[in-house]
Amino acid sequence: MRLFGFPRRADPASPAGPARLTRLIVGLGNPENDYKGTRHNVGFEVLNKLAYDNKINIDKAKFRAHIGEGVICGARVMLAKPQTYMNLSGESVREILAYYKLTPRELIVVYDDTDIPVGGVRIRERGSAGGHNGMKSVIYQLDTDEFLRVRVGIGQKPPRYDLADYVLSRFKPDEQEPIIQGITRAGDAVELILKEGAQAAMNKFNQTV
Repeated sequence: MRLFGFPRRADPASPAGPARLTRLIVGLGNPENDYKGTRHNVGFEVLNKLAYDNKINIDKAKFRAHIGEGVICGARVMLAKPQTYMNLSGESVREILAYYKLTPRELIVVYDDTDIPVGGVRIRERGSAGGHNGMKSVIYQLDTDEFLRVRVGIGQKPPRYDLADYVLSRFKPDEQEPIIQGITRAGDAVELILKEGAQAAMNKFNQTV
């Protein structure tokens, strides 16, 4: 399930948690069999980290996604990795929200960002897609940009490098440690959002790279 060698943190408490799904956490990426380890799949890796730490199995195929339900920080959540390919990610997200009668305000989207240095983490409550095709699809399908997003930096593309080739490339050896740290921080950011709210997470994680 995991690309990177994360240590498992101490086992979290496992309360029964609320019966009703209260949050949808979506990682953006392309089907892992072909694109595992690419920069564009960082969103999937953050969900893998969350699943690993919180003993959630992302092992069901539904809503054109790989999904798993569990409890994180007292909230019953669904972790979802759309399998539609990046450009159609929003279709899967819309289907899940509609089925569970969740609003965009109960959604957290985790994805890669070329405007942030490798391993940096930024949280926003709304805003444009910033050129990210997966986010364009989500915003279009939901007809709103007012939902939480956790962005993980993958670094700017080198000059004269095609953007599509860059985001589908793999991390260089000297980028491995920063991206592992970034994926870990992004998972921690999601957990803090669930525990204390978006503002607390932004105060903590938007200040550091």
